[in-house]
Amino acid sequence: MTKQFYVYILASRKNGTLYVGVTSDLKKRVWEHKSGLVEGFTKKYGVKDLVYFEVHESAEAAITKEKRIKKWRRKWKIALIEKENPYWQDLYENL
Repeated sequence: MTKQFYVYILASRKNGTLYVGVTSDLKKRVWEHKSGLVEGFTKKYGVKDLVYFEVHESAEAAITKEKRIKKWRRKWKIALIEKENPYWQDLYENL
């Protein structure tokens, strides 16, 4: 079994504050954000809902995509989320 890497977007609420990250263990990482174990931006602004993620086969591909998304305009990020998750449901419970 090959290791998978994830690019993910967390939100404070629908159309709220967004955070883009990358990890090799999505469930654990989102749990850390939800539990307030990650110091910094997500804890400060209450960004805890997993609203988007995508799978990559290599760390390099995931990091490249994360950096690309971070440079996008906000409306592009919102469009990406709403294409896959139009109601901004927290996807964490279905992981």
